[in-house]
Amino acid sequence: MATTVFHKADTRGHADHGWLNAYHSFSFASWYNPDRVQFGALRVLNDDTVAAGMGFGTHPHDNMEIITIPLEGDLAHKDSMGNESTIKNGDVQVMSAGSGIRHSEFNPNADQRTKLFQIWVFPKQRDVTPRYQQITLDKSLEKNDFAQILSPDAEDAGVWIHQDAWFYLSDFDADFSKKLSLKKEANGFYIMNIEGEIEVNGNTLETRDAIGIWETAEIEIKANKASKFLVMEIPMKH
Repeated sequence: MATTVFHKADTRGHADHGWLNAYHSFSFASWYNPDRVQFGALRVLNDDTVAAGMGFGTHPHDNMEIITIPLEGDLAHKDSMGNESTIKNGDVQVMSAGSGIRHSEFNPNADQRTKLFQIWVFPKQRDVTPRYQQITLDKSLEKNDFAQILSPDAEDAGVWIHQDAWFYLSDFDADFSKKLSLKKEANGFYIMNIEGEIEVNGNTLETRDAIGIWETAEIEIKANKASKFLVMEIPMKH
C-alpha cells in the first residue's frame, strides 16, 4: 500500500523580503518545521519570485545538486567556475556544488519579475568536482506526457546529477490521465502541481499543492482541468 504525505500550498514556509517572495516546501533559512525537513534525498523546493533588477549576491554551496527551473522571466547566473549565463522560462540549469562553488543569481530585467523553482538534492557521493549544465527544453514533449528533464545519466534526456533521481515536466489537457512507473525500486515520487488541478492516486492537488508517494511502483495522474506539474522521482534513502 502506497504511503503518502500531502503538502497544501498554504502550509509551506513563507518569507517576503520585498525583493524576494519565497515559499519553502521544506525547512529553509528561518523557517523550520521538524516534519518538513526533506523528502528522501530531496532537501529544498523553493518557489521564488524575484523582483525586477534584484537578486541573490555571491554565496557559497557545497555537496548539493542544485536545480533551477525558471517559470517566468529570466535569471542571470555567475559563478566561481567562470560561467556567466541567463536562464529563461523553458530552460533548466543544474550545478553540482561538490567540493565547493560560489555563485550569484539575479533578475536582469528592469520591468518584469522572475519566478522559479530552486531544488536541492543530496548527492550520492561527496566532494565531487563542481560542474555546471544548462539546456533549453523542448516544451512540446510535455503535452500529455512526462517529459524527462533530469536523470543520473549524462547520455539520457535532460540534465544530469550525481543522484539516482529523475525529474519530469508535464502539461496535461483537462481529463487526460497517464501512469508513470519508477525507474528505480525503493525510490519515491514527489509531485508539485504548478498550475491547474490534478488528481494523484485519488488525491486532488490545486495550484502549488504537492504530494509525496512512496512504497509504490507507479502513480497515475489525471488532470481535472488543464494543468502543468513537476514530478520528481527521488531516492528515499541517501
